[in-house]
Amino acid sequence: MKDSIPSLLRAAVSFVFAAAIAATVTPVRAGAATPALPQMGFNNWNSTHCRDEFDEAMIRGIADKFISLGLRDAGYRYVNIDDCWANWQRDKDGHLQPNPKRFPGGIKALAEYIHQHGLRFGLYSSAGVSTCEPLKENRGFPGGLGHEKDDAATFASWDVDYLKYDNCNNQKVDAHKRYTAMAEALRNSGRTIFFSMCEWGENKPWLWAGKPPVDAGSWRTTGDISDNYASMLKIFKENVVLDSYASLGHWNDPDMLEVGNGGMNDLEYRSHFSLWSIMAAPLLIGTDLRTIKPDALQILLNKEVIAVDQDPLGVQGHQIRDTGGIHVIVKPLKDGSRAVAVFNETDAAHDVTVTASELGLKAGQSYNVRDLWAHAQSKGDGSIKIELAAHATAMYRIGRR
Repeated sequence: MKDSIPSLLRAAVSFVFAAAIAATVTPVRAGAATPALPQMGFNNWNSTHCRDEFDEAMIRGIADKFISLGLRDAGYRYVNIDDCWANWQRDKDGHLQPNPKRFPGGIKALAEYIHQHGLRFGLYSSAGVSTCEPLKENRGFPGGLGHEKDDAATFASWDVDYLKYDNCNNQKVDAHKRYTAMAEALRNSGRTIFFSMCEWGENKPWLWAGKPPVDAGSWRTTGDISDNYASMLKIFKENVVLDSYASLGHWNDPDMLEVGNGGMNDLEYRSHFSLWSIMAAPLLIGTDLRTIKPDALQILLNKEVIAVDQDPLGVQGHQIRDTGGIHVIVKPLKDGSRAVAVFNETDAAHDVTVTASELGLKAGQSYNVRDLWAHAQSKGDGSIKIELAAHATAMYRIGRR
């Protein structure tokens, strides 16, 4: 990590966590129901892309780290692999096959290993003739366009729980048609497989992807994230205004997390994690857990912030202020309280006041105000007054006493 986490309230912030391997692990049963809440887990792409380090040994090691680092206990469940897992060509019968060098044990055995950890396994494909990574003859690996039924059956036979379905090399075929074909094939595969659309927001998927006949669990609303503050900020701004289209089982996806990859400081990574959580976004870790640094792990293990993302009411936070580089997002929670994120996008510190009435709280009432990063609680009228550092986000849970 490049910087230590500055104090938002001129007070020391301490994190305490314990990670222990569970005494017993219940394997994931075949066909287990997919979650209605935003998916949490890991995807290798942001940390490895298509480099040689992406292989079976790495992914098995990641599954081990889910247990030893306490991530499974914090709610992370999916271990997903991205592009470059497949062989260059289908087999003689037209079926997908894994790259024998990267995955010598095969995909089904890898899925079984992950399931034995009480986790779920995700795979990647593209709604085109080939995937996105052009490593041979300027083409990617075999895509799913025109092979939807066969590929879905293959995924089911390998005990896959999750499919990230990209948008490369789509031959300009209508997006609704391409994603509907795979969605229907997955539903008819005999296995429950979470459908994560990665259409980049090009055809406004928030208007149609969460409804039949697609009925996807999530859909990307933007292009790919990069590990820098400007990219994170741009994607946040594009996704935060789409809150009315998210609901239980159907989520706007502003792309995977970059926390821990080194392109932002810890304060910016904390903003990244806070904003994704209050937007009820999928929380897919994108850093190599085998080498993660303690500060990054502490961010990813903040169970109070995770609880906001995973609140069972299933509402994406709504932005109530976007003025002068200060953003205030409010998310109603199942227990009647509110989560509030106050984000300073600017390059300078600001004194920020958010009134109780602005948050929709009744005047003259007493509230518990819980700081989700300082893990400290105070009592008051529900208003927030804070000196907010550049690029910082403060996050609270406010409820009646």
